[in-house]
Amino acid sequence: MGYNIAMVTDFFYPQPGGVEFHVYHLSQKLIDLGHSVIIITHNYGSRNGVRTLTNGLKVYYVPYWVVYRSSAFPTAFSCFPILRNIFIRENINIIHGHGSYSTFGHEAIFHGRTMGMKTVFTDHSLFGFADIGSILGNKVLKFTCTDVGHVICVSNTCKENTVLRGSIDPVKVSVIPNAVISKDFQPDITKIRNKDEITIVVITRLFPNKGADLLTAIIPRICQLKPNVKFLIGGDGPKFLDLEQMREKYFLQERVILIGAVKHEEVRDVMAQGDIYLHPSLTEAFGTVLVEAASCGLYVVTTKVGGIPEVLPNEMTSFAEPEANSLVEAAIDAIGKIENNEIDTSKFHDRVAK
Repeated sequence: MGYNIAMVTDFFYPQPGGVEFHVYHLSQKLIDLGHSVIIITHNYGSRNGVRTLTNGLKVYYVPYWVVYRSSAFPTAFSCFPILRNIFIRENINIIHGHGSYSTFGHEAIFHGRTMGMKTVFTDHSLFGFADIGSILGNKVLKFTCTDVGHVICVSNTCKENTVLRGSIDPVKVSVIPNAVISKDFQPDITKIRNKDEITIVVITRLFPNKGADLLTAIIPRICQLKPNVKFLIGGDGPKFLDLEQMREKYFLQERVILIGAVKHEEVRDVMAQGDIYLHPSLTEAFGTVLVEAASCGLYVVTTKVGGIPEVLPNEMTSFAEPEANSLVEAAIDAIGKIENNEIDTSKFHDRVAK
């Protein structure tokens, strides 16, 4: 029997990111299994109304006020008339909300339960307990999850965080790690590794929580210690200007290439040019990009925060503390391993695929 499922989140394409990618691919797989799936999100600029994507996946872009980083203005009832209209029109059975800071997701679960539908919530991120944003966000999570059918988290660390923040019964929470379609992330078998030049790839949103400030601090130090290293950096955000200024200050225009925003279908082509993937995040529930990088045959240097240690086997990864000295040490150590052929990255793709 096929169900009518509504994926509801504030974070969806055309904005790039992990939640957006997850929601799209999960919807496509559910359609392949014979279910009917729609996505409800807020409008992105001129993208308003109803759009149809691959496989007949219908997306409702609802006109709404966006206040901060793609999150809509939080209220309890202002989305209700349009959500109710869509649920009835599409004859929805199951509502699946995504993201702790997604106003649409929370309201859909709250109103969906009132209308007698089954509800699921997936948490993709880690949040604190002390700052004002986290306190308010946790109150909303507690309010929503009082009557949710089931909760999914992307890592065990994420589960512990969500259970504490939302006062949820742990029995109602499952851990389902994020996945990648490994055939979309094949290594470049024609590439001949040149020991005289090591390329470090970074693909991330350039925000403080993703470690963009650390990136600005460590790149000049790594370039000074290792003259054969160059950086390929994809991504956009408020810290893009800081990276440009760092590059000008240290005359690294030849060695630090800033690509800007990268479409998801182009991520593999960027990664395949590198030897090492650097991920200096300060907080991360899972980090799908790490699996993508390993699948492309890159050795991963990352911070030991959140759910990251659960993602890949130790032989594929070097861990650092989320501070500059530790990251520089880990990166230099990884560069040495690549130069001395201590790591065989050719087997990474097959292991990730399994």
